[in-house]
Amino acid sequence: MLKNIEEQLETFKRGSDELLVEEELKQRLSTGLPLRIKAGFDPTAPDLHLGHTVLLNKMRQLQDLGHHILFLIGDFTGMIGDPSGKNTTRPPLTQKQVAENAETYSDQVFKILKSNQTEVVFNSKWMNQLNAEHLIKIASTHTVARMLERDDFGKRYQNNQPIAIHELLYPLIQAYDSVMLNADIELGGTDQKFNLLVGRELQKQFGQAPQCILTMPLLEGLDGINKMSKSWNNYIGINEKAEEIFGKIMSISDELMWRYLELLSFESLITIRDWRQEVAQGRNPRDIKVIFAKEIVTRFHCKKDAETAATDFEARFKHGALPENMPEISLQGENDELSITKILKQTGLTASTTEALRMIEQNGVKLNGEKISDKNLKIKRGTKAVVQVGKRKFSKVIIL
Repeated sequence: MLKNIEEQLETFKRGSDELLVEEELKQRLSTGLPLRIKAGFDPTAPDLHLGHTVLLNKMRQLQDLGHHILFLIGDFTGMIGDPSGKNTTRPPLTQKQVAENAETYSDQVFKILKSNQTEVVFNSKWMNQLNAEHLIKIASTHTVARMLERDDFGKRYQNNQPIAIHELLYPLIQAYDSVMLNADIELGGTDQKFNLLVGRELQKQFGQAPQCILTMPLLEGLDGINKMSKSWNNYIGINEKAEEIFGKIMSISDELMWRYLELLSFESLITIRDWRQEVAQGRNPRDIKVIFAKEIVTRFHCKKDAETAATDFEARFKHGALPENMPEISLQGENDELSITKILKQTGLTASTTEALRMIEQNGVKLNGEKISDKNLKIKRGTKAVVQVGKRKFSKVIIL
């Protein structure tokens, strides 16, 4: 049963950046009918991180209000590549790459959304049926000048950087999805605002009531500065191990914790406000962080894993204990030894040799509990050791 309009609006606007147009949304809510709420995801990468789940969490909140959720997988637009925020043309993905990435999405998103109340749609269903005449009709609704109003396109044009024709089609095709789905409201990140506005305009061109727009902020990563991204190595992957997710959440700053709670937690705003007041009155914010970390781990693993991760975290960081489920890896030496940088890379403790060198320079690498400062250190064949990177990554290594 749908709540009253003001209660619903509070849920819609929780953590959001902008709602366009609020009066139009009130009018739609006043009908008492479930709204068709669309959010599109291009399957350009197989794994999601918490930054991606900001939209998914909002969809779940609106789903709990009783609205109809349209989870759009942009398998067609994914082959174009979203140019939002890019200063160079993205290489289009192949149909095979998009299909492989899309296959993993359902398993991940239904850890948040209710599968039996979510309509999953693929935009290739209508785009593959579109003929040249219809595509030209869609393209004729917007001018090149209008497209150049988009910040990234405008900057590239001014800097004489190339803009491919297929990139100009991306906002139109995303907008056409809203027409085909007759969306009442579309969700997107702040970097998607232009695309969402094009959706409103195109719906008008096709005789539909224009969709409302709800933009959500881009979540900062663990550094609290840059948006969460694998390229910045400041992300929390939803498919990571329970103890890894727990430890990363515990590492965020006390101030960033509140932003994560607002955007990622399913706790009520009233509860979060109470916690803020308690912390202001002297409660340790670490207590709140533990509650939040358990919630996230439970969502993507289970309650038992969350409790184990919390216990493991306490043991490691209060008493210096090593994790029980530490992986054991045997590595082949070269001339009876193996360099520490190769050990870090081959165990997966660092993504690259460059990262291994950087972590050593930052005193972030330990061998059997002792910090390593020698970037050229060689480990002899037959050595068995515990290698640690940062506070959370461990591995037992045997050099053969």
